[in-house]
Amino acid sequence: MYTSDTNIRVRYAETDQMGYVYHGNYAAYFEVCRTEAFRQLGISYKDLEAEGVGMPVGEIRTRFRLPARYDDLLTVRLLLKQPAEGSRILFEYEIYNEAKELLTEGHTLMVFVSMATGRPVPIPGHIQEKLVGYFSDEETAGPLTPPHEKRPATAPAPAAFLKGTEPETGE
Repeated sequence: MYTSDTNIRVRYAETDQMGYVYHGNYAAYFEVCRTEAFRQLGISYKDLEAEGVGMPVGEIRTRFRLPARYDDLLTVRLLLKQPAEGSRILFEYEIYNEAKELLTEGHTLMVFVSMATGRPVPIPGHIQEKLVGYFSDEETAGPLTPPHEKRPATAPAPAAFLKGTEPETGE
């Protein structure tokens, strides 16, 4: 697993009328932390884009536990708990205040794409090389799965997917 911390001071313009950090700013906090983590690993978004590869967000999730407020010094922690796979990489985040209280959790599922076609491409080898040493054999064996999707393979389908089907009676 790879982790990286980035500190961000909440600016007044990032807060709403209640004095809380406006929810839309968390995506930017995640991006700042992700960019800095890549920089620490020797990976440059600028160089990646010059190679013709982009990394758009395929999925984002944010769970708010406690509000962040103006002038708080936040620690945004990035966690790579699973190795990158295929054309995807899952970044998980935790945001803490100075009192070490967990304020926010989230993740972004990023997809490597050709900037010319917009189609997914394999993760560049130089990025895989920089990440591989952070994962054990057990961690590299499973599929890349966002945290909210981790459930047993035998879990029933959500009710919304069962519309139009008759329930089984077991007879």
